Amino acid sequence: MSSPQRSTLSPVASGADHDVTAGAVVRPQRVRYPDIEPYDERMLDVGDGQSLHVEQSGNPDGIPVVFVHGGPGGGIGRDYRGFFDPELFRIIGFDQRGCGLSTPHVSQLHDAAQMASNTTAHLVGDMERLRTELGIELWGVFGGSWGSTLSLAYAEQFPERVNWLVLRGIFTLRRSELDWYYNGGASMVYPEHWQHFLAPLRRAGFDLDGDNIVGYHRLLWSEDHELARAAGLAWTRWEAATSSLLYSAEHVEESSDPDAALAFARIENHYFAHHGFLRENQLIEQAGRLGDIDGVIVQGRYDMCCPAATSHELHKAWPRADYRVVMAGHSAFEPNITSELVLATDRLAARG
Repeated sequence: MSSPQRSTLSPVASGADHDVTAGAVVRPQRVRYPDIEPYDERMLDVGDGQSLHVEQSGNPDGIPVVFVHGGPGGGIGRDYRGFFDPELFRIIGFDQRGCGLSTPHVSQLHDAAQMASNTTAHLVGDMERLRTELGIELWGVFGGSWGSTLSLAYAEQFPERVNWLVLRGIFTLRRSELDWYYNGGASMVYPEHWQHFLAPLRRAGFDLDGDNIVGYHRLLWSEDHELARAAGLAWTRWEAATSSLLYSAEHVEESSDPDAALAFARIENHYFAHHGFLRENQLIEQAGRLGDIDGVIVQGRYDMCCPAATSHELHKAWPRADYRVVMAGHSAFEPNITSELVLATDRLAARG
């Protein structure tokens, strides 16, 4: 059976490099579409005792697009639906293993060894299982931060199933990226928040010149539950404090439930301690597998979590992508990033 024909970006857009941070701060052109409710929710058994929460919204006969959430461990929430025109897109969201409404939730686990069936390869397989379960031959893939990692891993393994990619805040889990954020680079910009991040390691007597990711892995799975909760809170608050151009006390407070923070931190740290279960530089080196897949890369110029060097290298390896650098930090919900993401999906919808 022949594969469906992919949508195609115009020569003007495809492969373009737009630095919209030049000059004055750009006024966003677009906002997200109004919130909508799913028309379908289900649990999908993917084996290994794991069931994923899946939802569909928008137009059941529209252009299929799968939203790949960040973290790992972030869950889909509900705000992601607004990046897509609900009249034109069949919007598919799913909570990855261990988080959101998927089961078993990481909070039900008591030992790091129980995370053995939660790897990048498992998640890529889950995405392909979801596509076939929903009867989709070709879909768009949309993901940011860790979602960009998983989207790239999926597209490089199953390029014949990807219509187009929209990626934000590129993260490929190379050693340099992990060290930048967790072993001192970003501390030069946020020294006061960095001291809060180091506090649990310092109290536990860990070598602060070592790998903080490894130190946190021990703390997060400590038999001392209060120690683990304190570590989860510090890990999660560090990310919340540094993930937008302007510090948001409200966002930090929203991320400060100790049990929710511990669950999130355990999944995220599990992946980072294992380098994403990827070979060093794998996703950049294999970008040639994306072939003639069209795409858009949206990058915040002042992204502290996932600095622009990585998105720049991805674009060099995948020049077909439309590369847009905006005045923003990391969060998808910063106005300039939101605007570029909505404009990207609008352009792709216009091309079918």
